[in-house]
Amino acid sequence: MAEFMKGLKRTNYCGELRSSDIGKVVTLCGWVQRQRDLGSLIFIDLRDRTGISQLAFDDNTDRAVFDKAFSCRSEYVLCAVGEVRERSSKNPDIPTGDIEVAVTDLRILSAAHTPPFEIVDNLNTNEELRLKYRYLDLRRKPLQDNIMMRSVLAKSARDYFYENGFIEIETPMMIKSTPEGARDYLVPSRIHQGKFYALPQSPQIYKQLLMLSGFDRYIQLARCFRDEDLRADRQPEFTQIDMELSFVDVEDILELNEGLMKRVFKDVLGKDLETPFERMTYKEAMERFGSDKPDIRFGMEIQDVSDLVKDSEFGVFASAIENGGSVRAIVAKNSAATLTRKEIDKLTEFVRGIGAKGLAFVRWLDDAPACSFAKFMKEGELEAILDRVGAEKGDVVLFVADKTSTVLSTLGALRLTVAKKLDIIPDIFKFLWIVDFPFFEKDEESGEWVAMHHPFTMPKEECLEFLDTDPGKVIAKAYDLTLNGTELSSGSIRITDYELQQRMFRALKLTDEEIEAKFGFLVEAYKYGAPPHGGMGIGLDRLAMILSGAESLRDVTAFPKVQNASELMSQCPSPVDAESLEALGIAVVAKATDEA
Repeated sequence: MAEFMKGLKRTNYCGELRSSDIGKVVTLCGWVQRQRDLGSLIFIDLRDRTGISQLAFDDNTDRAVFDKAFSCRSEYVLCAVGEVRERSSKNPDIPTGDIEVAVTDLRILSAAHTPPFEIVDNLNTNEELRLKYRYLDLRRKPLQDNIMMRSVLAKSARDYFYENGFIEIETPMMIKSTPEGARDYLVPSRIHQGKFYALPQSPQIYKQLLMLSGFDRYIQLARCFRDEDLRADRQPEFTQIDMELSFVDVEDILELNEGLMKRVFKDVLGKDLETPFERMTYKEAMERFGSDKPDIRFGMEIQDVSDLVKDSEFGVFASAIENGGSVRAIVAKNSAATLTRKEIDKLTEFVRGIGAKGLAFVRWLDDAPACSFAKFMKEGELEAILDRVGAEKGDVVLFVADKTSTVLSTLGALRLTVAKKLDIIPDIFKFLWIVDFPFFEKDEESGEWVAMHHPFTMPKEECLEFLDTDPGKVIAKAYDLTLNGTELSSGSIRITDYELQQRMFRALKLTDEEIEAKFGFLVEAYKYGAPPHGGMGIGLDRLAMILSGAESLRDVTAFPKVQNASELMSQCPSPVDAESLEALGIAVVAKATDEA
């Protein structure tokens, strides 16, 4: 290409030119979006990452240059020299629509085959094909805008932390496997055969050690890896805006990160956020919204009617309460016309699919409300329920009865589904801090208490008395930042007292051997003077997804994986040769099939 470009150097990007540039001689480089041959007149829309400029070739153009323009096809790579002039037929839909470039020199830097799909903004091609040819898909403006916005986001975050005295430090990518809630990706060692590194699920251990090392304020845009099932807001590898601070408590970290969000939203969207953000305890969030990452842009809050139906003749309600559960409801205002009986049947199937036994309802379309359990109601009972939940004519009330954890999670999911169906979620940004998480949660299968976050999370001082006697009452100094129903980050204040850390391990029923094998080097470090510290990690990918209005992390990730964790373009993961496996001391054993 050097020979093709000899004597030429790009002077402008295609999307930069305006009427103020008329009369200038410019050199542009880019891809052919389209070529229009009008006989004695040829137009080429030349595209780069900034936009499009129209190249013009007419009777005044050198014949050799005109013939080159005639031969150009979509996705050819060109370098064009010419004078900016006013367009005779302006295009108000693009920023460069008032001008064009009258080309005097044209170089075809690379010809192109016809691509498997057209490179246009609005594309109906199936996603698998686009991911197979991701390098072509990335030429489209919507994806390029997302990736460039992500770059602005990353720079904004770095600038903010640099201005606030943070030090950027890289932590290892091959580490000791430690439990963090998901499966590790393992890397076999050739030198230490039979032993494995793990790719980090987060830099948790290392950033705590950096605080013990005296670095005070650490920041890293860290690559993290988790071997878990994928969904729209999850990829096996992702980027975390990771931070840790010494000599701080919860308020300091929350205030710092509210400042970060203000900075990012101003730099990326030009939007001013109001702070402080709303806060809600974990308990309140679960009881009101059925989620620890509730979308608070709309109401439809969960309401408890257990006391009103505990003596009901409706067995579903009565038995749930007798077994220690509850009966709760949500009210979909002004929805009776939309939520027909057929639609309610679909919602019933939805809640059964996520663990509930069924769905009871009241649909108040006409003068008298239609109730799925009316025949079991005594006089005045239904009226009392409708009065309690604030239901009126035109509303639909949806009830779930079961153990309380199932009721809350089901109504939390149902609330979002109904809101989307009714299109009542406003297009605004609503941040929410979730605080006061339980330290422990009970594993339903084993019945054992396990750490809800990681075992280095500091419990609130007033809860320490319950550590050995009533773990369910222990509250952690942990906090999550959510935005529009998406968890952006999770963090906590860390335990730095050696004896307290040992108590936490005992409460989790970890043996001395397990502690030494999993955390020995960190526990040892606590003996040598550990400052109070805490931190959090913000999902850069998820934040980028929300800022860009994308529906999936794939839309803000240059080369994403699909649901089975494979990459369609390079076709990884892929087999490796026997020689490489032998060097690692690994033999691949075929997985047994059902027929074997």
